[in-house]
Amino acid sequence: MAEIRRYWPTATAALAFRLVLIFFSGDLNLGARPEVATPLSSLRRLAEGYWLKQSSLSPYAGSMYHGSPLLLSVLGPLIAKRTEDRPTYFYCSLLFVLVDFISALLIRSIGQKLSVSKSQSIKSLSKKEENLENNKNLGDFASLIYLWNPLTIVTCVGFCTSPIDNFMVILTLFGAISNIAPLAAFGFVMATHFTLYPIILIIPVILLLGFGPDAPSFKILKRKRFSWRPVILFIFWTLIWASYVLILSSISLKGVGGLNEMFKKTYGFILTVEDLSPNIGIFWYFFAEVFEFFRDFFLIVFHVNILFIVLPLAIRLKNRPVFLAFVYTAISAMLKSYPSVGDSALYLGLLGLFASELSDMQFSLFLFFGYIGVILLSPVMHNLWIWRGTGNANFYFATGLAYACLQTVLIVESVTSMLKHDRMLKKLKNG
Repeated sequence: MAEIRRYWPTATAALAFRLVLIFFSGDLNLGARPEVATPLSSLRRLAEGYWLKQSSLSPYAGSMYHGSPLLLSVLGPLIAKRTEDRPTYFYCSLLFVLVDFISALLIRSIGQKLSVSKSQSIKSLSKKEENLENNKNLGDFASLIYLWNPLTIVTCVGFCTSPIDNFMVILTLFGAISNIAPLAAFGFVMATHFTLYPIILIIPVILLLGFGPDAPSFKILKRKRFSWRPVILFIFWTLIWASYVLILSSISLKGVGGLNEMFKKTYGFILTVEDLSPNIGIFWYFFAEVFEFFRDFFLIVFHVNILFIVLPLAIRLKNRPVFLAFVYTAISAMLKSYPSVGDSALYLGLLGLFASELSDMQFSLFLFFGYIGVILLSPVMHNLWIWRGTGNANFYFATGLAYACLQTVLIVESVTSMLKHDRMLKKLKNG
């Protein structure tokens, strides 16, 4: 990989660009875009929930808010704090910019730790591979991809809580690769609490704590012994953080609801797909068309589909837990009930960590222009359907279907390329 110079000026420029866009966020009106803000992540819905809570009502009354009560306590005061000479949700936007920047720094640190692990693995294999694995700047590259990705920027200034959700996932991986079990457990509990789907990351996190960072197959290197101590610490701290979250949520909802209502309006809302408003996924269209008699059956099929994929991938990629986490985030972004472009921003940032291994990936040009096409066509089709009335729901759903197909191709090709890379290393070892 070519050397990346002037990282800090480039990263600072990305930070400054976000700050400039904050002052034009009202004109951009990205918070109203279904590709950016979902019923779970919309800041406008959070403001409604905070207003209900301030009025001594349950924040889950009606059908507006479906997020965590802890977010109400953290972001609610920032939403209520407004000034005439500043844009709407100004302080929340500043917080999201800061969170985005910290997320990029954590990705950079993850990349640096992966580079050290890869260098050690390559030295144990063959000196012939040193030029191929020149990835000292791997962390910088992935970090800049995350910072300058248009999807990340749109999410950051789009009045949604996706930057916080992504931050918690990245914090989980950083804590695991740094062997800091309490930090990994905290990120895992909060990420799962906010959006539920990161619960599948428990498998790569345990593998990462037990075996260490990504390395070639165990058949190539001397088999590593699984370390149970950090895994047990992780489980212990997960239980502690989960207890804290439940206690704080109960305190926050005291007098205006309870934990039962929270579970029903958050996780139940995710699993039952109650809101069929259009988004960039495929659930809304399918369940708007399916007969009510078959609804429960297909809900089970759609959600269990993720679980069917998890175990085979874990068995095949157990030696590459960070890459496995990338694959899991991409799969959940494709199959979750209320997806947004913020989900793609997360896994595309993690994808940059494996630029050297995936350099020979097929259809990369097709995927690049495919993502651009979907990003540009999605708002156009939505406008033709909703505002101009010259199209119908099929127009907009077609872009969502193409988006899902692109993600499927990306997942398949990236996994195939990684397996080919490991086979190549095995040949070098045997040769």
